[in-house]
Amino acid sequence: MYHFTDGGLRNVYLVNGYETRNTPYGNAVSIEDVDGLTRAICKVLVRKKSNLTGAEFRYLRLALLMSQKDLGHALGRTDQSVAQWEKNSKVPKFANSMIRFIYTAHADGNERVKNIVQAINEADRDIYIVMQGSKKTGWKGKEQSERPESIEDHDEDAAFPA
Repeated sequence: MYHFTDGGLRNVYLVNGYETRNTPYGNAVSIEDVDGLTRAICKVLVRKKSNLTGAEFRYLRLALLMSQKDLGHALGRTDQSVAQWEKNSKVPKFANSMIRFIYTAHADGNERVKNIVQAINEADRDIYIVMQGSKKTGWKGKEQSERPESIEDHDEDAAFPA
């Protein structure tokens, strides 16, 4: 059996699905389907009867590709709060429940949850809002991550005379 300690997990053991090799630098382990293994571990964690440890909480957060800041924002807490939960293994009950819910809904393909998680993850990125309109069609806007190429910088006060 192989003791799998990825992400600080201490309680995961692999019966199979891995291969040990001798290299000039010592033994190396090659794991088959790491993404599948990660999803399977997360599914076990969200169904775990006891509270999540800090490492387990972090593992789920990272599987969602969320930073401590993003998850803290989503839960109405700071990134430092999330860091403390993960470090001290004192995850509040509400956070324990919410990370399980968010991961489960995301993994089960709930598009609304996936979109919310994606929006949270992208919240700190610069977003440019590009507006287009006319008197006939009205104004319509869209978001984009890259600055528009043809920007005409105008005097801000010129558009809104006093």
